[in-house]
Amino acid sequence: MTDTDQTTAQAIDPPWEPPLAGTETEHLLGALNRLRTTFRWKAGHLDEAGLKTRIGASSLTLGGLLKHLAGCEDYIFTTKLRGEPIGDPWEAMGWDGSNDWEFTSAADDSPEELYALWDGAVERSQARLDAALADGGLDQLVHASSPDGRHASLRRLVCDLIEEYGRHTGHADLLREAVDGAVGEDPPAGWHV
Repeated sequence: MTDTDQTTAQAIDPPWEPPLAGTETEHLLGALNRLRTTFRWKAGHLDEAGLKTRIGASSLTLGGLLKHLAGCEDYIFTTKLRGEPIGDPWEAMGWDGSNDWEFTSAADDSPEELYALWDGAVERSQARLDAALADGGLDQLVHASSPDGRHASLRRLVCDLIEEYGRHTGHADLLREAVDGAVGEDPPAGWHV
């Protein structure tokens, strides 16, 4: 690809778009980053009321999703990857490791705290993932294992996080539409946090 072709491709494809033709790693990371971007766009620029909006009988909120996915980012690429405790900021906040804590405790957090928590977790997660990829690629075995002692691969952790974002980005679509009617599949051109 010439420099002109690359510049044209970048102008057509937003920065969150996965490559059209790349390596397995580039595609997996591209899919993850697209979901991260779409989720952050759906949950972005809301006040406290917007982050606490619920639909029907569900207790799910965008604030709860922000905190939950931030926890997933740190848990997967700290505890599951390396076998280390999740650490701060989670331990300082009273993280108890239950499935509901992030969702329920988010109601006590300000929008600024929730956005900073998610943004920081993604930044830490990307750094840990980049280091792990440089140290052994997707095939390397990680700390997480099944009850019979077989260890998961780094590929499995990346796929698990893609699945987690896929599930919750769909929830974010519905919640955001309920907040202010915003709909769409991708952030608009020029969007950024």
